[in-house]
Amino acid sequence: MSILEDLNALCAGLEIPVETGVFSDEAPDAYIVITPLSDTFDLHADNAPGVDVQEARLSLYVKGSYTALKNRLVRLLLQNGFTVTGRMYNGYETDTGYHHYTVDAAQYYETEE
Repeated sequence: MSILEDLNALCAGLEIPVETGVFSDEAPDAYIVITPLSDTFDLHADNAPGVDVQEARLSLYVKGSYTALKNRLVRLLLQNGFTVTGRMYNGYETDTGYHHYTVDAAQYYETEE
């Protein structure tokens, strides 16, 4: 399992296009780009990792009001067991007409022994 697979499946429920890394198609009025941020192992007393912590950034781009979609995204993440580690309004991009909002999310996966 990976956070990218899980986030892509989860965001499909928002019914807007989602891509990983960069949006390559013609951009619609709203879309999400998922970027992996980190993969770490939590430390344990026996130095054998039991949990793989994966984190990714969801960049939401919306023409018009972004707040309703941002709230749906955050609620969806929390309802499905993700930890929201950061949220930030990055600003209005005057050259494209998009509001840019990011949500950082983490998920914990048990390592296979």
